Amino acid sequence: MSQPTQLSKSELLNEVSTLELAQALAERLAIAPNDWHRLKANRKAQALQQATAALVFLLKDNPAEALLRFNQAAGWLDRSLSAPPCPTHGQHHSP
Repeated sequence: MSQPTQLSKSELLNEVSTLELAQALAERLAIAPNDWHRLKANRKAQALQQATAALVFLLKDNPAEALLRFNQAAGWLDRSLSAPPCPTHGQHHSP
């Protein structure tokens, strides 16, 4: 009987495309809706989310969207951006 081979991390990474790696990283670093309030002012989390999204757009040959996302990441880091208010706060429902 043959033993199943165990692939090293680098061998596993070689099995997926650069775009797939970037997409997986972007998914991991995306701020989930249920974490939005907790992380809305977390500059590192916001910048990571934007920078990884920018990388995906760049790999998909969409430099304009990539540049927009990289600029947003830079804005979080240089404090020129801040979190928008929660979209559900401040809404008043008429009877």
